[in-house]
Amino acid sequence: MNRVTHSSRKVALVVGANGVIGSNLIDHLSTLPDWEIIGLSRRGGVSTDRVTYVSVDLFQRDQIDQALQSFPTITHIFYAAYQDRPTWAELVEPNLNMLIHIVESVETISPTLQHVSLMQGYKVYGAHLGAFKTPARESDARPMPPEFNMAQQNYLMQQQQGKSWTWSALRPSVVCGFAVGNPMNLAMVIAIYATISKELQLPLRFPGKRGAYHSILEMTDAGLLAKATVWAATTPACANQAFNINNGDLFRWEELWPTIATYFEMETAPPLSMSLDTMMKDKEALWNDIVTKYGLTAYTYADVSSWAFGDFVFSWDYDFFADGSKARRFGFHEYVDTEKMFIAIFEDFRKRNIIA
Repeated sequence: MNRVTHSSRKVALVVGANGVIGSNLIDHLSTLPDWEIIGLSRRGGVSTDRVTYVSVDLFQRDQIDQALQSFPTITHIFYAAYQDRPTWAELVEPNLNMLIHIVESVETISPTLQHVSLMQGYKVYGAHLGAFKTPARESDARPMPPEFNMAQQNYLMQQQQGKSWTWSALRPSVVCGFAVGNPMNLAMVIAIYATISKELQLPLRFPGKRGAYHSILEMTDAGLLAKATVWAATTPACANQAFNINNGDLFRWEELWPTIATYFEMETAPPLSMSLDTMMKDKEALWNDIVTKYGLTAYTYADVSSWAFGDFVFSWDYDFFADGSKARRFGFHEYVDTEKMFIAIFEDFRKRNIIA
């Protein structure tokens, strides 16, 4: 029997607990015996014997202070919250302010704080602006601001000066896993798009730019990212470091798309560039009929729709990948086969009765 001593006890505050990243991180932490877990989000959740869920508005510092008064021994902040905005410039202020509220509240309430883990992405390399240097490395020059990921990291670096806690920044590619009501969920985009296409007796067409069909990409499995996040937060050599975290393989949609179509028992057809955000706006009634017809779990159409994000990813008519060797040099050697990852996620969606 594992016995957890007081000195080894770790208390995780997972901020953004219901997203793809946060929920999978909580699942991983729940398998580790020496962690107490607090899940923080606007929607909250149903607490269990391992996880205490707290509903709070991250823009309201007084709400955060009040909510965290009951948790004076937080040792690790895992920050994975995100607020979407229409432009890159508008993303900075809300996403920076939420992080500031959390860090400074925990600093005040929990003198036991050891580490702050920040979730980033390839925007720090300018990937959202167009073709960028590949493979991207953690030491690469930063793009012209505004860019909220680096604004958050700059804040942590400044706030940490003279403190006993450390930080780490994880930089995944597109993160794939289970979550609903999330604005950035590519696996869900593909699954719902395929389900609707099949119901309409259409082939599964790649909807993005033709150049994107042939570009080199990589993905990051949410479970793999969870393991890397905990590793970086608990490995002393990783203190105050940033790490690219990816599955470890590369692919092109032109190779993977037929495999996805085969899984859904569909034919393919040549790519046809179209905006999913536009073309799927009128499909809510059809989706509701599909849910009723196949007895699916009654998630709303909005809960399973991330069409704008799908358009964003499928528009990358340039290579999109980073060098993950720094994490390996520091001791993280996990990897995931991307093709198998997608199939496993679709299988998970079926087990959860999200798709037929």
